[in-house]
Amino acid sequence: MSERFASMPEILAEYEELERKMADPAIHSDQGKARQFGKRYAQLGPIIAGYKAWKSADDDLAAAKELAATDPDFAAELPSLEIKAAQAAEHLEELLLPRDPNDDRDVILEIKAGAGGEESALFAGDLLRMYLRYAERQGWKTEIIDATESDLGGYKDISVAVKSRGVPEPGQGPFAKLKFEGGVHRVQRVPETESQGRIHTSAAGVLVLPEAEEIEVEINMNELRIDVYRSSGPGGQSVNTTDSAVRITHIPTGIVVSCQNEKSQLQNKESALRILRARLLAAAQEAADAEAAATRKSQVRTVDRSERIRTYNFPENRISDHRVNYKANNLDAVINGDLDGVIDSLLAADKAEKLAAASA
Repeated sequence: MSERFASMPEILAEYEELERKMADPAIHSDQGKARQFGKRYAQLGPIIAGYKAWKSADDDLAAAKELAATDPDFAAELPSLEIKAAQAAEHLEELLLPRDPNDDRDVILEIKAGAGGEESALFAGDLLRMYLRYAERQGWKTEIIDATESDLGGYKDISVAVKSRGVPEPGQGPFAKLKFEGGVHRVQRVPETESQGRIHTSAAGVLVLPEAEEIEVEINMNELRIDVYRSSGPGGQSVNTTDSAVRITHIPTGIVVSCQNEKSQLQNKESALRILRARLLAAAQEAADAEAAATRKSQVRTVDRSERIRTYNFPENRISDHRVNYKANNLDAVINGDLDGVIDSLLAADKAEKLAAASA
């Protein structure tokens, strides 16, 4: 076996063990464990298929080389068999690249208005619609967890859950596709509030959190300070006559989460705990894994116009991602959810970086 694929015996053994466990009816009495095994089995499936394809191509090539010495027909087949084996090896090498353990997770997407006042809030609303439409194209489910609207119909901040339907294929989960969206997004356009027709620049921030399950992040309720208050609408006017809004402070970390979207205090509390679990998971991963920390730091927490990952230029119908020098003049399509081009360019750059590191 090629040295490049030295990890395959261990992966094959794990796959066979998972098959054995999943065939045991007793395992399905624990839905959490069954789901965990099923997810890992689905992750390894493409690698096993890629290995079998490479092994078959490599065996065919070896047999043809052996027979070519006495049979010219086999010698003529060698070039095409060599290409097929090389392509299969390259594909398997890509499948074996280190994967972000969060790639198959669902996501909590937070969008916050920043510099630019009402125009920034309107842009935050545009980003929300862009992600909702992209999620719809991917066949994902979305759920608005909490939102604070602005006077003109935009959003000061909004939190949205993005969930896959079933177990996603490796690299196709919400976090795998959306993880590079975190950071400052800048917009250049003539605002609806501008009477002179001048182009303004404003910004909104996006934070992408892998969603945590309850069993992964245990929250000690004694470490929480829970405050309740009346929810308010755009401009601060009251929209509720009861104290239904909830603010949770996680005392050990200082993380604060507020939710007021639901009419029930209990529902707002559950939504706030859900966001808190995701933030605690991200914080734990930062502390445990330097690589994860570097990734999280790239998601700029302050919405400063000078620190941006992407610019949306409406007058020129141009979108630019500054991290990979991606530019396209189809902003109208992108803002309507056609994000494939820009997301694919980011994923390709990430893959190229991992391949370079693996071959170094």
